[in-house]
Amino acid sequence: MGIPPRTLGALQVKLRESLVTRAVVLPIQQFIHIQGISSIFLLAAAVAALVWANSPWHESYHYVWEMELSLSRLQLPVHAWINDALMAIFFFLVGMEIKHEIVHGELADMKRAALPIVAALGGMIAPALVYVLLNHGHEGQHGWGIPMATDIAFSLGVLGMVKGIPQELKIFLLTLAIADDIGAIAVIAIFYSGSLDVAALITGLVLLGLVVACLKLGISQPVLYFVLGVGFWIAILRSGIHATIAGVILGFVVPTTAPLSLEEFREIASQTAVRFRDAMAGGDLKGAKSLLGSLELAVQSTESSAERLTRLLNDWVSFIVLPLFALSNAGVTFTSGVWGSLLTSRVAWGILLGLVIGKPLGIVVLSKVAVRWGLAQLPNGVTWRQISAVGVLAGIGFTVSIFISSLAFDDAAHLMEAKTAVLAASVIAGAVGYFALRKDGGPDLPPGIASVAESD
Repeated sequence: MGIPPRTLGALQVKLRESLVTRAVVLPIQQFIHIQGISSIFLLAAAVAALVWANSPWHESYHYVWEMELSLSRLQLPVHAWINDALMAIFFFLVGMEIKHEIVHGELADMKRAALPIVAALGGMIAPALVYVLLNHGHEGQHGWGIPMATDIAFSLGVLGMVKGIPQELKIFLLTLAIADDIGAIAVIAIFYSGSLDVAALITGLVLLGLVVACLKLGISQPVLYFVLGVGFWIAILRSGIHATIAGVILGFVVPTTAPLSLEEFREIASQTAVRFRDAMAGGDLKGAKSLLGSLELAVQSTESSAERLTRLLNDWVSFIVLPLFALSNAGVTFTSGVWGSLLTSRVAWGILLGLVIGKPLGIVVLSKVAVRWGLAQLPNGVTWRQISAVGVLAGIGFTVSIFISSLAFDDAAHLMEAKTAVLAASVIAGAVGYFALRKDGGPDLPPGIASVAESD
């Protein structure tokens, strides 16, 4: 993973003059950018939530997250501030990542993107069908969207723990997870939002139009975009559409292309350096400082707004927002009779089987169909067994699945069943996927999935 190059370059300059940078900032940056460390923090937060919710102080767990907090005229429980406001920042990053992949990444090349897109489609349809088969006509039928999601951070984190994995397989999983995110966002927006408040929606569209207009005019005042963005979020929240969709939409409008390419910067920097040297030699300090201003703007212009925002926000989201979300949402209190109800719960079995069995089956089956029909091709150096193992890893729903659970169910019993099933399925999918990817040792893939993978 590593520290982002621009961040590392800035730190290297500060190392010479700052003891704090040498002793504190650089070691922290090196630690938080270790591959998979953010997933460990997220898992630790989920475990802490479960321990707290089942400790003698379990009442305090629910009390803390249900406390009402007011900001201006907006009053929400603490867990709602996390789920609706802080998670909007997470989905803002997701929106920028999706746009980057569409414009510059794997989704820009349809030949390379075809297989993971088709796989993601299978990985959404099959789990939903499994859930519907078990819950159609019953109280919990509205939760069909829960097993459709894939947690990018956890699935890639587990994949990164296995040595010797082809880079093409990592790209396949990343592209699949991003396509999966697009589907999950659409499901949340269409099926898990409330009734529309037209006036609030129109207000939101006007504010979004102002954001786009400011970007077109080249206005670069962060405070202005922050105010407009918060206003847009509030309008979407009050419109009945889930507030996190505001984050996704704002992420999509952020430019992902830098105004100045590195080749163009090289020419400008070379010419400016010569002019700066001449200005200093001639004692023209004013002209030299003017050239420094031009060079400063040129440096900033080599990084797109999306890249800059991702670099600034990513660590905060990974180590503050997502762990807080897990801490406030993963705490399920298990009472004496809960285990019996879980074993007979259609909701729990629908989610568990949807994620652990439906996900990999849908991914492998549609992938095979796409390859056989010539719509896509298997990446070089990647086997069907590896595709199947990645399909199992995609069953790690965790963050987004828990998030959809909180939208799907108001009933406490169904919500508890859904969250428990998501956590159990994520552990099973992560463990089976990890061992299946290892070259030596570990259990085989589940028989049904293995037979599909090995068939011609």
